Amino acid sequence: MSRPVNDKNFDMVSTLYHASQGIQLSSQFSQDAKENSDQDAQAFFDRVSEHYEEIADEARKLLKQKL
Repeated sequence: MSRPVNDKNFDMVSTLYHASQGIQLSSQFSQDAKENSDQDAQAFFDRVSEHYEEIADEARKLLKQKL
């Protein structure tokens, strides 16, 4: 049975999708921490968001090369 998308491409798209969700969630968690005056938690969630952004950026670049 033929699939419309290569597994590796689907995997890359899936990783991009989940990283994007991670950015959204960790940004919201950072905002929640800010509203509760928890600077340590806010800084943590900001770092998490940055990591997800790096992953998403790399996935986007790789997908552009492969598709």
